[in-house]
Amino acid sequence: MTVLFDADSLVWASCFKAESDLEKAKIKYDKSFDNILTKLYGSYDIDTVITFNNSAGNFRKLLDNNYKANRRGSGISYLLNELHNYVTDKYNGIKTCGVETDDLVARYWNHITKEEGRDNVIILALDKDYMQLPALIYNYHYNHQCMYDVSEVEALNNFYTQMVVGDTIDNVNYCRGYGKKYAEKLFAECTTHYQFTKKVYELFKKIYKQKAKLKYIQCYNLLRLRTE
Repeated sequence: MTVLFDADSLVWASCFKAESDLEKAKIKYDKSFDNILTKLYGSYDIDTVITFNNSAGNFRKLLDNNYKANRRGSGISYLLNELHNYVTDKYNGIKTCGVETDDLVARYWNHITKEEGRDNVIILALDKDYMQLPALIYNYHYNHQCMYDVSEVEALNNFYTQMVVGDTIDNVNYCRGYGKKYAEKLFAECTTHYQFTKKVYELFKKIYKQKAKLKYIQCYNLLRLRTE
């Protein structure tokens, strides 16, 4: 079994309260990573762990300059770049340009799933965006530490709910005023890709009238992970 580890969140967390001490941040990262893998190895037959971190350049910002604009100047630790370099070197971290780390993980997940089957790959991450994939996803946060076995229908529901509800972390909100309860009711009887798409597009037509198609495509491309 292959584990695909999105390390970006752990890198950030390891810098937090590190008191400008790179060695302290490294130790914190290594210890946390070892603890996470120890728990996984105790439950799953893992052959390979692939680390992903520090991808740069994001095409989504070309689609909408408000994308993640709420994160600018948010006081990210200056240790971040140094620790990313450390993780890349020590753990052979994989990165790319033009897409986010979670896009790169999704691409690897899609390839391995096609070659070996979806039950032979685990995504190890905190990012909720992975829940749009019909995958095995392990949330390593100390309050969770659980495996999600996301079905095809659940993945569709998760993604299209996000299109309706929005994503405050990434500053994406095209259907203001429509929340999770509305989405639950909207998708109550949906089981196919067409049904989910139709429901969401009807909502966009209600909100945006003649601009519905443009806004729908823009929102879709901002939120959808790239698997190719």
